[in-house]
Amino acid sequence: MAEASAQESEALRDRVRGGDRRALAQLITRIESTRSEEAAFGHEVLEALVPDTGKAIRVGITGPPGVGKSSFIERLGLSLVERGHRVAVLAVDPSSPVSGGSILGDKTRMDELAREERAFVRPSPSSGSLGGVAHRTREAMLVCEAAGYDVVLIETVGIGQSEVAVASMVDFFLVLLLPAGGDELQGIKKGVMELADALVVNKADGDTAPAAERTRVEYEGALGLIRAASPSWQPLALSASALEGTGVPEVWEAVLDHRSKLTETGELASRRRQQNRAWLWTLVDETLQRSFREHPGVAAEIAGLEAAVETQQTTPAAAARALLATFQSR
Repeated sequence: MAEASAQESEALRDRVRGGDRRALAQLITRIESTRSEEAAFGHEVLEALVPDTGKAIRVGITGPPGVGKSSFIERLGLSLVERGHRVAVLAVDPSSPVSGGSILGDKTRMDELAREERAFVRPSPSSGSLGGVAHRTREAMLVCEAAGYDVVLIETVGIGQSEVAVASMVDFFLVLLLPAGGDELQGIKKGVMELADALVVNKADGDTAPAAERTRVEYEGALGLIRAASPSWQPLALSASALEGTGVPEVWEAVLDHRSKLTETGELASRRRQQNRAWLWTLVDETLQRSFREHPGVAAEIAGLEAAVETQQTTPAAAARALLATFQSR
């Protein structure tokens, strides 16, 4: 059985390295599986593929609902394929609170890109993870890199803490915005602007083109008041039209310019090291919390101690100490 598993692992690994899209999808599915043996197999294969990862340009793309993220990503992806790139899109799909399944189905929203031989579009249900970022998005990104995709685009649903989560796993963080004016410009959180490497006002076409340009200029001024996260890069305010394709090449040139500058100073390599270290401890924290809650003694005491805290019969600190004492006594 072990020999058969080893042969299956090696065969899947070779197919992924060869750029087989079906094998790529199969491996990501196994990594995302809730069945422990399937997930363990997937991670075993991924571990062997690690030396083949890390060479792609990683771009995170977020923005409010209705801004046209999928249309923009498809237009950008198609233009990159035309340039000879192999493009992977990891589109984090909101999970239904009822069924737990994906709601949007990004392949239907990026139909043209999904048909391209040099592209791979993967919708992943967020499964309630932080800010809509799929729990295994990082691993999926590595698998795509091992399969030879040199550009990985990560789309989020653009809610909650998703911006922070995505920014922590990419090289370039892009925020799409709608044409607006006046007080409407207050809709973007300052924290998001501090994370962004570029703000792009989408739908800069037709009757909305003048409003888009005014919005871009106002955001450009706002960016000048925010301290840049990198000493090597001043965030840009750009405009584009996913419908017409205008401005999209300039967005990609900004990504390349950013990469060149941060590579030259060594900041890109340093950022990736920091991201890997942070992800290590995120996984440790998640595993410890899961083990903590699954401990029989802790599980038996949680409900009573929560009720005692709610009714102020004890303090949260005392309840936490009691649970930790139970956990440590095993």
